[in-house]
Amino acid sequence: MSLTLYGGARSRATMVAWYLEEKGLPYHWQQLDMAAGEHRQEPFLSLNPFGKVPVLVDDAAVGVGGGRLQLFESGAILLYLGDRYGHEFANPEQRALAEQWVLFANATLSTALFVASNRDDEFPRLMVVLDRLLAAGSPLVGGAWGVADCAVEAHLAYLPVFFPQLDLSPYPHVADRIATTRERPAYLKVMT
Repeated sequence: MSLTLYGGARSRATMVAWYLEEKGLPYHWQQLDMAAGEHRQEPFLSLNPFGKVPVLVDDAAVGVGGGRLQLFESGAILLYLGDRYGHEFANPEQRALAEQWVLFANATLSTALFVASNRDDEFPRLMVVLDRLLAAGSPLVGGAWGVADCAVEAHLAYLPVFFPQLDLSPYPHVADRIATTRERPAYLKVMT
């Protein structure tokens, strides 16, 4: 398998690296010097013209124009990996459920976390619902940990890192999921 993941420390690329490690998929990590702006210069801009990480290059797949597949956006990358290499989706319905959670994590949950004006109102409202949904302790989609769990758990695990002052005691199931996530060997390998 010839997967190359481009990213920087403390970027969403580590979420994709975590998924690859969890699934035991071989890949090459291409560390970019984000402080020096390497992601906003050629040759990286030929991979993602927006100058953002992560980018996944799959030399074994055909992309636009017949060349290798180049993907940007962590959610798109996770869904691709879950589909092509993780074999997570038995049908379109399972894929749609995974897409729902990946989009929730990358748009709704991320906005509630990282947009300061949303943190006071939107974040607690989401956490109440998410806490109830996580009470069962089971994977979000299907019977095994997958892309949906990776996207949501990565964002939740950001909480103690970026917002240590947040009180998570009203959300015990969220706090449990964060603790469990932060103990996973693959998570520890790439996220710490």
